[in-house]
Amino acid sequence: MIRFSFATAAALALAACQSEAPSPDAGNGDLAATNQSIGADEATKAPQQVAFTGANGAALGSVTVSEVAGGLMLAVSATGMPAGMHGIHLHEKGQCEGPSFETAGAHWNPQAKQHGRDNPAGSHLGDLVNLEVATDGSAKTTFPIPGPTIASGAMMLADADGTALVVHAKADDYRTDPSGNSGDRIACAVLAAPK
Repeated sequence: MIRFSFATAAALALAACQSEAPSPDAGNGDLAATNQSIGADEATKAPQQVAFTGANGAALGSVTVSEVAGGLMLAVSATGMPAGMHGIHLHEKGQCEGPSFETAGAHWNPQAKQHGRDNPAGSHLGDLVNLEVATDGSAKTTFPIPGPTIASGAMMLADADGTALVVHAKADDYRTDPSGNSGDRIACAVLAAPK
C-alpha cells in the first residue's frame, strides 16, 4: 500500500478543528489506517465551508473542504444527527434536494470501481470511513481523501455536475455494492455545485 507522508499536518488539521479521529469500528481495517495517515504540510487552497442539510431542510452542521498536498481534507462538524455509526460518501452530483437527496446521484466513482475497501473490485473514490455520531447528536472529525482536487485536474469536485457529501442512516459495511447497505440518505452538503 502506498503511504502518504502528511501525518504532521493531519495532526495539525485535527487540532485546528478540535476534533477527534473516527474511532476504529469493526471493518475499518486498512481504510482507517489510510485515513489517519494522510494530511498536508500546508493547505494549497483556501478552505471552503458548506452547510449540511437534513431531509426536512434543517441545518445539521457544516463541512469544510481544504485542498492539501496530495488530495483533500474534509472537516465535518455535525449536530442534530441520530446517534451511532453512519455511512458517509462523496456523491457524483452537487445537488441536495430533500427529503431523499436522490438528486445527489450515485457515489463519486471516477475510476469505475465497486463499493467498499473490503470489495475485491472496490473502492469508489468517494467511499469514506463511517461517521460516528455521539449520543447528543454531534460529530466532529476529518476525512482525508488522497488524489482529488477542488477545481482542477481529472478528479476534481467542481466538475460539470459538481459533487455532494451525503450521510446515510446506517453504517457502511465496506463491501456491498453500490452503497455498503448504508440505508437512506439523511443529510447532504453541496461541496461543488453543478456548472
